[in-house]
Amino acid sequence: MDWDNLRYFLELSRGGTLAAAARRLAVEHTTVSRRIQALEKQMGAALFARHAGGHKLTEAGRQLLPAAEAMEAAVLGVERAAPTSHEGPSGLVRVGATEGFGTLILAPLLAQLTRRHPHLSVDLLALPRMLHLSRREADIVISLERPTRGSVIVSRLSGYALYLYGQREYLARKPLITARDDLRHHDFVSYVDDLLFTKELQFLDALYRPERFAFRSTSITAQHAAVRAGAGLAVLPAFIADRDPLLTRVLPQEASFTRTFWMSMPSETKHLARMQVTWAYLREAVATQQGLLQPQGTR
Repeated sequence: MDWDNLRYFLELSRGGTLAAAARRLAVEHTTVSRRIQALEKQMGAALFARHAGGHKLTEAGRQLLPAAEAMEAAVLGVERAAPTSHEGPSGLVRVGATEGFGTLILAPLLAQLTRRHPHLSVDLLALPRMLHLSRREADIVISLERPTRGSVIVSRLSGYALYLYGQREYLARKPLITARDDLRHHDFVSYVDDLLFTKELQFLDALYRPERFAFRSTSITAQHAAVRAGAGLAVLPAFIADRDPLLTRVLPQEASFTRTFWMSMPSETKHLARMQVTWAYLREAVATQQGLLQPQGTR
C-alpha cells in the first residue's frame, strides 16, 4: 500500500474538497484527484462519492479510514523517533488563528520565526471562523474558546482587551456620550449575528442593545474600516484600534471587555521538532506583546 496515496486520501476525507486537500498538501487539486484515482484502482472500489459540495466517503472509504489513520500515527511515531537535524527544525507548520490577531500580531512574529529557522515553513490561516484540529485544518490552533474534546494539548496563550470605539469626527458631530443611555443616539457596527462563530464575540448585549446596526460584517478588519470611515461605534480589540489615531475609546470604564486566546495542538504531534519549536516560540513571542494586547490606562 502506497503511504503517499493514503495521505491524499486522509486529507480529502478531512477537507471534503479537492481544493481543501490540495491547500493542506501544497499541491495542485489535479494531483489530489490523480492520487485518489490511483488508490481507488488499487483498492478496486470507489472511496469517495462526488457531489456538488465536494467529496464524501463511500462505505469502502469508511472501512479504509481507520487503517489509514493507524498508518498515519505510525509514520508520526517514526518522525518522533528520528534524530533531530543539525540544521534545525524543518517542514511545514500550519497555524490557525482569528483574523485580527493572526494578521496584526502573529504575522510579523511568525515571519521572524522563519528567519530564525530557515528550514521551517509556516502557513498562517488568519480567518474569521473556527478552525478544527480534528479535521487537520491546522497543526496549531489559537482560538477564543478552550478546546474541551479530543486528545489535544491546550495552553492559555494570552488575554486581550476590547473597548467601545468611535471615529473622532463622528463623535464630534453626534450627541455627547457620558453615560450608557447616551448610546441610543448613535449608530453601531458589529458582527453578523447568524454567522457569529463563537459566543465569545458577543459584547453589545451586556452594554447596550441597538435597535438597528448601520454596518455589520463577519470580518473584524472590515468593522474597523467602517468605524474608521465614521459609520458608527463598535467594540474592537485594543491591539487593532489603539494604534489608529482616528479612533478613540468611548465610555472606557464601562465599555471594556476581556477575552482569552487559547493555543492547542494534537497530542500525537507534540514530539515533532517543528511543532515544539513553533509552540515554544509563540508562547514566548506573544508574551512580549502584552502592551498591545492588554494596554494599561485610557486612550
